[in-house]
Amino acid sequence: MTTPPAPPAGPTPINIEIPNDLSASYANFALIMHTPSEIILNFTSVLPGMTSAKINTRIVMTPLHAKMMLNALADNLQKYEAQFGDIKLPTGGSGLAEQFFGHAPKPAG
Repeated sequence: MTTPPAPPAGPTPINIEIPNDLSASYANFALIMHTPSEIILNFTSVLPGMTSAKINTRIVMTPLHAKMMLNALADNLQKYEAQFGDIKLPTGGSGLAEQFFGHAPKPAG
């Protein structure tokens, strides 16, 4: 009788494939909502002078995965700033960035 092989130590790596024909979407506006079990991220592009915009990408994830993504994004922004310098957030005014993000609290950290 043979002994079954031992399971591999640690997590099994997942092979992630990025197709060559994968299209990218540019977004400069996100509408974020939540339910008790999901975080919903809706993305679109808005340009100055536009009076409406259509959501073109929606991502739905669990709150756990949203928090993990937040941490990964913060880590990548920290690395970006270490390489390219601080990202300056706009202050005051009635520009597009202020309209989009002026009322959002700054992230902790």
